[in-house]
Amino acid sequence: MAVRIRLARRGRKKQPFYRIVVADSEAPRDGKFLDIVGTYDPMQDPAVVTIDNEKLTNWIQKGAKPTETVESLIKKHGAAAAA
Repeated sequence: MAVRIRLARRGRKKQPFYRIVVADSEAPRDGKFLDIVGTYDPMQDPAVVTIDNEKLTNWIQKGAKPTETVESLIKKHGAAAAA
């Protein structure tokens, strides 16, 4: 089972809100996930990113790979676990 750290969309039409989740790579985008690591709200100015660094570090150490989008959010947020 390949585990990815990726975005799961929430919110309404034209008002997206994303959870940063740890999920099996074959699970649907908004489907079953293992853990919530943070959130991303692109509708705020500037966009708001909240990440639980402890959970993120733990999942990366276990072998979870972030997607390109999540990786860029981690770098912009300044999370210590960006690996």
